[in-house]
Amino acid sequence: MADVGGVAADHLRSYIERIERLEEEKKGIADDIKEIFAEAKGTGFDVKAMRAVLRLRKMDKADVQEQEYMIDLYKHALGMAADENPAEEDAGNEPEAAAF
Repeated sequence: MADVGGVAADHLRSYIERIERLEEEKKGIADDIKEIFAEAKGTGFDVKAMRAVLRLRKMDKADVQEQEYMIDLYKHALGMAADENPAEEDAGNEPEAAAF
């Protein structure tokens, strides 16, 4: 092993080459995943929703529940909750188009 400036060149080269191989594999896997999403989209699935489901499946159950609670809280605060009826609040006024 040759030392250059106190660095074992062969050892360093080994690490670099291993990382490069893994980066190539990672790119190949990313391309495969992209292909699967394209296939799913082609058969009518909503890719954005699929990505959200994948993200949720990676999360701990308690974290998912907390996130859903916070989203529901924010929707209520903004008058976007499903159980709220804007027509009841604006009795006599024309209903406005919902802007999401």
